[in-house]
Amino acid sequence: MTSLQRPRLAYHHTEGAGPTIVFLPGYASDMTGTKALALEAWAKANGRAFLRFDYAGCGASEGAFEEQSLTDWREDALAMIDHAVTGPVVLVGSSMGGWIMLLAALARPDRVVGMVGIAAAPDFTDWGFSQEEKLYILQHGRLERPNPYGPQPTVYTRRFWQAGEASRLLHGPIALDVPARLIHGQQDRDVPWAQSLRLAELIRSEDVQVTLVKGGDHRLSRDADIALLIRMVEDVLP
Repeated sequence: MTSLQRPRLAYHHTEGAGPTIVFLPGYASDMTGTKALALEAWAKANGRAFLRFDYAGCGASEGAFEEQSLTDWREDALAMIDHAVTGPVVLVGSSMGGWIMLLAALARPDRVVGMVGIAAAPDFTDWGFSQEEKLYILQHGRLERPNPYGPQPTVYTRRFWQAGEASRLLHGPIALDVPARLIHGQQDRDVPWAQSLRLAELIRSEDVQVTLVKGGDHRLSRDADIALLIRMVEDVLP
């Protein structure tokens, strides 16, 4: 799809019965991950509408990664909701995608009818960085960290961090009333599982459930984890 301001985004849309399930990847991730592909396969087998896409600067989408921010990627998600699909949507957000899921649902309350968070990480620009790292980003414009999932370091920019700080949600009630399921591994070394408990408290909906996976890591990509994810998606479908 084209935009005068934003890079062209790559996406795969599976036609089927609605609501359309939209997968939101994590930070520096893309739409070819295990969870996105497994959900797509399930959707195809069950005649369900599904969409996976890459944020600008990620995967097959155009744009430079370090020029993007959390706000830009939220806008990418909204562009998918507004222009790539029609009707109601269920958002499935992994890690940072869980933050974007919440921001998108707040921006499109008339479209989003359910949410599933996988190790959702709202506000991680706040709790995910030490004070020294925050000062370093502000002073130097970027921070590199070793990447446990690949050979290249993970880069965080001042632009991304500042947009994240301006988009924090965990300071009070989150005005969302749709069914929400939050899945979190208790061996997650990236996002403390207590974050999902806090998020469940703040989402206004009465239909919020947290499932803790005792041996689960941050990715939650084992066969049993995928089966759990599919059950949670089925659970929020109207």
